[in-house]
Amino acid sequence: MTRLHNFCAGPAAMPSAVLERAREELLDYRGQGASVMEMSHRSPTFEAIAAQAEQDLRDLLAIPDNYRVLFMQGGATMQFACVPLNLLGQGGTPNYLDTGIWSAKAIKEAEHLAGAHVAGSTQGNGYIHVPRQDEISLSGDAAYLHYCHNETIGGLAFDYVPATGGADVEVPLVCDMSSSILSAPLDVSRYGVIYAGAQKNIGPAGITVVIVRDDLLERALPQTPSLLGWKVYADNDSMINTPPTYAWYLAGLVFQWLKHDIGGLVEMETINRRKCEALYTAIDTSDFYANPIDPVNRSIMNVPFTLADESLNSVFLSEAEAEGLLNLKGHRSVGGMRASLYNAVSEADVQALITFMQDFERRRG
Repeated sequence: MTRLHNFCAGPAAMPSAVLERAREELLDYRGQGASVMEMSHRSPTFEAIAAQAEQDLRDLLAIPDNYRVLFMQGGATMQFACVPLNLLGQGGTPNYLDTGIWSAKAIKEAEHLAGAHVAGSTQGNGYIHVPRQDEISLSGDAAYLHYCHNETIGGLAFDYVPATGGADVEVPLVCDMSSSILSAPLDVSRYGVIYAGAQKNIGPAGITVVIVRDDLLERALPQTPSLLGWKVYADNDSMINTPPTYAWYLAGLVFQWLKHDIGGLVEMETINRRKCEALYTAIDTSDFYANPIDPVNRSIMNVPFTLADESLNSVFLSEAEAEGLLNLKGHRSVGGMRASLYNAVSEADVQALITFMQDFERRRG
């Protein structure tokens, strides 16, 4: 069996240790005589799997007791609708920061449902940096402020947590962390809601994690469909219907890998920063490759880059794949290349990419 270097933006690389553990337990989970994917979600065995997964996630992120952890479906894209549906029951206007394609999609969904106020945008300069704090202007009736911490396609990340009001005004901060959650420690208490599609750092596609502060569970619009309501999931341990049980199980294995094999998120961040700094250095010291993002807002998870001669793009990709470097083609909306360096991508994977890039430049530059 050969495992190649997988830089896919999602569904992304999974830790080999997790896949091996899943393979061992695939046909017979701990003497149960059945696979996890064949079990009832109401069985004591699966309830224990679900409870352990939640506890491990709480431990990794130090989630306070007054926050609920929900395991939903529909990806982050469904949460674009869930956010306004669940937070506008007391009135007010949704507020958003516009920093790229995914935040723009969230804004469009809010506009469709309730209108939206763009409190800050860097669209005018091509999304090469994020709005600074003094460039954010909330509406007077802001119901919440939403932003995307890491724009997967553009390779743009926030280097700070936006403030949303003074001592007398608390505007909940809502964050899409789909492509950055679990890559580094996080102060959950600074947020009202955090959500993330699984298929980057959590596990396989099919499950979505939502972390929501207790008091915000009572703010849903009355017409919110039951399967889109956070409180319904909170009241039913995320089992209002049959959940994606196997994806939930695999997410739990990833949480255990982070806790026990890696040693937690401080160590994971150290590894991730070594990976991205090595790749950015290779790009910055070359006249053949370029990254357009302001260095202070460069993502540690998604590194887009272009070639000086775009006519070589297809050659670069075909030769890279022949060397076992997979999924380096940039998103269709921006072109170029993109290397996603999620947690399961090793330093050896990144070094293999750098070595190939340097060789390609010597031969083709």
